Amino acid sequence: MIISEKNRREISKYLFQEGVCYAKKDYNLAKHPEIDVPNLQVIKLMQSFKSKAYVRETFAWMHYYWYLTNDGIEFLRNYLNLPSEIVPATLKKQAKPAGRPFGPSGDRSRGPPRFDGERRFGDRDGYRAGPRAPGGDFGDKGGAPADYKPSFGGPGGRPGFGRGAGGFGGGAASSNLP
Repeated sequence: MIISEKNRREISKYLFQEGVCYAKKDYNLAKHPEIDVPNLQVIKLMQSFKSKAYVRETFAWMHYYWYLTNDGIEFLRNYLNLPSEIVPATLKKQAKPAGRPFGPSGDRSRGPPRFDGERRFGDRDGYRAGPRAPGGDFGDKGGAPADYKPSFGGPGGRPGFGRGAGGFGGGAASSNLP
C-alpha cells in the first residue's frame, strides 16, 4: 500500500515516542484515535514493520498491539534522524513515587500479636487453627470413632458404577443381579 511520506513520518514518530502502538481492527475507520492518519495506513505500516521484525504484534479483542523491538528502535532512530540519547517512553526509567516506607516506624508499635500459639507454616496457615490441643491435631472435635467402617457400596452391597467397581458387564463377584 502506498503511504505518503508525511503520514509515514507521523506514524513512525508516534511509535518511537511511545514505544508502543495500537489500532482497532477496522479498515474503514477514517482516522486513528491517537494519530491524525487513516487507521488502515497505521495497520499496514505496522504490518510492514512486523515483517522486518521492527515490532512485535499481539492481537486481542479486535485490537492490534505493537511493541517496538531493539532493531526497530535503531531503524527509527536512523529514519527520524534522532540522537542515541533519545529513547522511547517504554524504556525510560520511571521515578518511583515517595510512598509510605515499609515496616514499622520508630514511633509506632506494631500492635498485639494475632494469636498466642506457636507460629506454624510461616504465618500462612496460622489463622486456620489456634494453639494445638495436647491430644493431637484435632483439638476438641476429635477424630472418627475407632469402630467406624465406611462403605461405599450402594444399597444391598451392590457396587456402584464408578472406578474399579465393575460396572455393566464388569463381572462383579458379589452382584445380586441375575
